[in-house]
Amino acid sequence: MPRPVHFEIHASDPERAVTFYATVFGWTFERWGSNPYWLISTGDGPGIDGGLVPRQGPAPAEDAPVNAFPLTVEVDDLDAAVRRVEQAGGQVAVPRSPIPGIGWLAYCVDTEGNIFGILEPAPEAE
Repeated sequence: MPRPVHFEIHASDPERAVTFYATVFGWTFERWGSNPYWLISTGDGPGIDGGLVPRQGPAPAEDAPVNAFPLTVEVDDLDAAVRRVEQAGGQVAVPRSPIPGIGWLAYCVDTEGNIFGILEPAPEAE
């Protein structure tokens, strides 16, 4: 069965996006080649790594619906992760809500207008 192997973040201001994701999740970024492209390392163990590229065109409107495949990041503490998002200049799009039998999920918006999910596993969530 095909599985995701890479993700890409499009950013109007790549350096601002690097700072945001490094602050919120501790991801590391490395410029790759002479093109404006950064490789993203999300850590060891299960999961995927990605890339960051300058956005080609306007940023999403603030009230735009989800128009892509949102990336969801697993965290140990959803509330702490949401605080880091807000402190780093992002905002909450959909507040903490239960996904029964799975955990707690919130959707946030990064400094570039991209929506992403944060999931705290908690099988007892209802």
